Amino acid sequence: MSRRPSSRYSEMPMRVTDHRMSLVNATPQNKDNVFGKLNIPKPQSTTSERRTSFFGKGIGPGGQRNSMFGSYGGPEKMKDPRPLHDKAFVQQCIKQLCEFLVEQGFPGSITVKSLQSPSTKEFLKIYEFIYTLLEPSFQMPTAKVEEEIPRMLKDLGYPFALSKSSMYSIGAPHTWPQALGALIWLIDTVKLFSGLREQGLLFSDFLEEQGDLEEGAEYNKLLMEYCSDTYNKFMQGADTFDDEDDDYLNKLKKLYNVDEALLQSQQDKHAMLMEHVERLERESQTDRLVGKRTEKLRLQADLQKLQNYRCTLEAHKTGLENKAAGLAEELEAAEMQLEGLKQERTRLQHILENQKFTPADIERINRERNELQQTVQILNQSLEEAEQLVWNEEVNLSKTKEKAELKVAEFNKLGRKLKLIPQSAENACGHDFEIRTDYSATSITQYKTQIQNPLKNMMVDVEDECSRLTNVKLSLEETVEQVKSNIFDKENDIKHLKEQIRRVDQQLEHDMQEMAQEEDKWAAEVDSAETHKKRLEKNVTQGCEEAEEELKAAQQQYHVVVQETNEENRMVSKNLTDVLNSAANHLCAVEKHCNEQLKRFGKLKEVIREDDADMKQLMDLVENFVKKVNSV
Repeated sequence: MSRRPSSRYSEMPMRVTDHRMSLVNATPQNKDNVFGKLNIPKPQSTTSERRTSFFGKGIGPGGQRNSMFGSYGGPEKMKDPRPLHDKAFVQQCIKQLCEFLVEQGFPGSITVKSLQSPSTKEFLKIYEFIYTLLEPSFQMPTAKVEEEIPRMLKDLGYPFALSKSSMYSIGAPHTWPQALGALIWLIDTVKLFSGLREQGLLFSDFLEEQGDLEEGAEYNKLLMEYCSDTYNKFMQGADTFDDEDDDYLNKLKKLYNVDEALLQSQQDKHAMLMEHVERLERESQTDRLVGKRTEKLRLQADLQKLQNYRCTLEAHKTGLENKAAGLAEELEAAEMQLEGLKQERTRLQHILENQKFTPADIERINRERNELQQTVQILNQSLEEAEQLVWNEEVNLSKTKEKAELKVAEFNKLGRKLKLIPQSAENACGHDFEIRTDYSATSITQYKTQIQNPLKNMMVDVEDECSRLTNVKLSLEETVEQVKSNIFDKENDIKHLKEQIRRVDQQLEHDMQEMAQEEDKWAAEVDSAETHKKRLEKNVTQGCEEAEEELKAAQQQYHVVVQETNEENRMVSKNLTDVLNSAANHLCAVEKHCNEQLKRFGKLKEVIREDDADMKQLMDLVENFVKKVNSV
């Protein structure tokens, strides 16, 4: 188990995409199968510059690469190139781990949510389950697990360090990505090991068919030559090995006698099957149409709501515009009034500046000013009281409006109950009795003409109908009185009839008792007749059974005679004359016996006919008796 599952020394990402792995590790198949994926695409070099080696100090003098080991003779500590701290990459690895555990039949319940931050116990269970896929006899050690797991990963060839301290808190955000990366690497190792084990690494299928390849020696020789050539060129600075790939490919094809036509046909078949799979996947996605239709209905409902909201906003906007127009008119009137006051003030100021005042004029002006100030104060108080009164009136108006709306709603509700609303209702008679919440003077007048007059007419009609029904009711009450008197008379008649019925019932009960006694007598006679009938049936059945048994015995005896006759017929070649005479005598005896049996059977038939006649007479007697009982 310490053998590395890959031919590369490091798990670091290659600077040039290495498509040779599918060629070197390709498992040869027999001639009936496809020889791996031998069509290798040309690798593209990512840059033309010389790049630094992963393990040494770069390319040495003369374009030569240094060895993979450092200057101190040991491998340098490698840094994990995978983005283990990227949340998207971690989620992808968790999903891959969950799918692998489910496919392999992990015994516990595992979900993506539980793998976000697993406990140490869950990690050990997962690690033990994956490791048993490599080594079925593996048992998790009970002591120093934090030291054993990094050691086992290192023995398997895990290229990155996993610290002992990280094993104490597996589910922590800073340690779980490294442990998750180790599990993903272990899963890849299990998949590679399983694939190599299923395909047969030593080409056992080919060795059974071709005896000249002893233990895969030719293949190993080709592989070693290919690895040696490519490694020498790699150490000289080469990054692509197209010529070596083509040469190695041709040698493998020649070694295993690859059928190019079969390979091409298999590739065409694979492409056709992939197209068919894609078409089926596209067809399986037709259920998205239902989701789109549902989303369309939801969006249409939202659009209808938005349109209703827009209509409400437009109505509110119209009301605000009307209010704004009224306020603009009031503002314009106030501005005009202000302009007149300014002109009056200018005129008065001009008069004040151009005239000369005496002390009496000044005293008079001051007195008038005081009077005007008092008047202004009184007017301001009146204005405040008027504004307060307007506010109260507006509040009362809003309350009155609410009450009116409630009354209107109650009226409309009552109209619907009375089937007066809508216009097409049963009792509306083509009139529109519905009141809508617009309170203009024209609408109120219109409602008076539209609702009040038809309602008055309907009320007059209803009153007429009520008076008519009242008259009908009075006539019906008189009829009821007459019917009650008739009922009283009839009740007296019923009492007399009940008395007569009681007497008839007594007489009927007496007659029934007598009939019951007679029925008991007849029942006793019927029981005796039934007993006699059963006795006769038993005798007839017994006679029939005896006749059938005798017939069966005769038939059996007849079969025995036939068998004996057949046996005697086989001896005809010995003495034909004696056999014919004995056969004739024997046939005469058989015929006589059969005639006797037939006569006896005829006598039995006569007995049965006599019994049938007696039975028929008995049945007639019973039927006559039943008829008499029914007639009584």
